[in-house]
Amino acid sequence: MKIKRALISVSDKAGLEKLVKALDKLGVEILSTGGTAKFIHSLGVKVTEVSDYTGFPEIMDGRVKTLHPKIHGALLALRDNKEHMAQAKKHNIQMIDMIVVNLYPFEKTIAKKDVEFEEAIENIDIGGPSMLRSASKNFKSVAVLSDPADYNDVIDELKENKGSLSEETLFGLSAATFRRTSEYDFLISEYLNSVRKNETASGKSLFPKNMRLEFEKVEDLRYGENPHQRGAFYKDITTSGFSLADAKQIHGKELSFNNLIDLDAALSLVAEFDEPAACIIKHATPCGVAAGKSLTDAFSNALECDKLSAFGGVIGLNGTVDEKTALAMADAGFTECIIAPSYDEKALEILTKKKNLRLMEAGDIKGLGSQCELDFKKIRGGALFQECDIEDVDKKDIKAVTKKRPTDAELDSLLFAWRVVKHVKSNAIVLCREKKTVGIGAGQASRVDSVIIAIRKAEGRAKGSVLASDAFFPKPDSIEAAAKSGVSAIIQPGGSIADQEVIDAANKAGIGMVFTGMRHFRH
Repeated sequence: MKIKRALISVSDKAGLEKLVKALDKLGVEILSTGGTAKFIHSLGVKVTEVSDYTGFPEIMDGRVKTLHPKIHGALLALRDNKEHMAQAKKHNIQMIDMIVVNLYPFEKTIAKKDVEFEEAIENIDIGGPSMLRSASKNFKSVAVLSDPADYNDVIDELKENKGSLSEETLFGLSAATFRRTSEYDFLISEYLNSVRKNETASGKSLFPKNMRLEFEKVEDLRYGENPHQRGAFYKDITTSGFSLADAKQIHGKELSFNNLIDLDAALSLVAEFDEPAACIIKHATPCGVAAGKSLTDAFSNALECDKLSAFGGVIGLNGTVDEKTALAMADAGFTECIIAPSYDEKALEILTKKKNLRLMEAGDIKGLGSQCELDFKKIRGGALFQECDIEDVDKKDIKAVTKKRPTDAELDSLLFAWRVVKHVKSNAIVLCREKKTVGIGAGQASRVDSVIIAIRKAEGRAKGSVLASDAFFPKPDSIEAAAKSGVSAIIQPGGSIADQEVIDAANKAGIGMVFTGMRHFRH
């Protein structure tokens, strides 16, 4: 199909100069609107304003400019239908063979911090999607370009075929455009639903009747969890908060599927703390977590928890990495990745000497711990959705249930352990001294087995430590094991039919125990 007339109306002018000049050289007549028309005119290319073509001016602050029968008739008319062409001639509708349209930047608008609702609404494009859909429906007769990434291929084909495009190309452009308009409408729907959710207490819009997800490919991965599995990394384009896809890799070899899972776990954990904090993640589970007066202290204490498991792990930090912290990490043995908000020059000089060490710069992660809309897990034939587990407790929320009350120092340590246990696979047990883990038991089918593993990992450091359990104790056996190792206080949700037996065991051992009334299962 030969391109004789094109309508161009874009907000993103990337690559437009090359396309316009190529069309002009091929003798294509160009129609355009507003700022796009001014841009084309500035290139020295003849352009006709759409309002001159339609005989009707833009009105209502530009809200209505291309919604006109002479536009949509020119896009939708079937060229081989005599009646259509007769009607077009009667109403002086001249055929449009190509449209170049990309949409108002709704995604970028709602991504801005504290964007006003009215601004978001004004960036909902109406005329653009309407033209794109009309042209895409009539793809045998109209070429539709909605993505600047397609310009070069189309230019090459037009030059090669003396201004014509193949039906295969037209069909591909149509399919891509319908996908684009679908994504655009979905983002608008999700934004409006999120506004409604924030304005109502019922939360009914949180789980709509139909759930749709939209992801954009970031990159193909070398493989998935294992070399025989293919893998790719996609960004959720429906979320407005920070994501791992926004982090910048500043050094090291390509990230793997497993690296990304561990990096996400590391970032989520350290974002829980305002004070300097560090963690080491292995197979999506922390093997050491600590907070301290400096990042160096935090990292050193996190490493001390379980040096054996830390080998080949991923390190997460919540502050700028300085020279001293970088030296401590460089001396710690083999590390896969490090993620932190930023690195100073001396730190980078030290860490980049390890050519395979992947360094990720996350930027400001303040408040990240509370940024989560929905969590979901894929199961065969479906998916499970839930709110993210971002709830926390403080001293006023917990209830002492034993004769012995934890001291203020123990309470601080218990609350630290409670934040950590939320990020450990169930059944989860975390032993802490002050604000550093000394033993972590994770992923066991039996809670008492997780207690035993945590105690074994802690070795002699279990004495005088505090213990956090992500869920209630079904039997007193875990309390008895903790007592033998010297645990001084316990934090747990409570709610078991055996609560009284568990409390009695704690009283007998002289252990202080508090209930949170909140569970943190992590399957």
